[in-house]
Amino acid sequence: MKENTLPEKRYYSIGELATYFQVNASLLRFWEKEFDILKPKKNAKGNRMFTPQDVKHLHTIFYLVKEKGYTLDGAKEYLKNSSKEPLTILEIIQKLQNIKQQLVQIKNNL
Repeated sequence: MKENTLPEKRYYSIGELATYFQVNASLLRFWEKEFDILKPKKNAKGNRMFTPQDVKHLHTIFYLVKEKGYTLDGAKEYLKNSSKEPLTILEIIQKLQNIKQQLVQIKNNL
């Protein structure tokens, strides 16, 4: 998956997202059916138009299924049991950097 190459827009086509995630559009359509959190709007022609919120959800699904090796059922269970909005990769990195900074401060004070 390419980092930071998706421009900020109101809606993204399935082709744009397929290119961004480097997967087939059919996989995104399949995930739409499998995961209730994906709800792209459809235009008059019936083309799927994904919102930035859908893209966040796709990031989470992609991470769980493709990078962490979760099964679809496992990913669904993870999303269902997550009491709040799943963290994005960038949010996780920021949290880890904050923890590292705190640990370095503790080490320097010893």
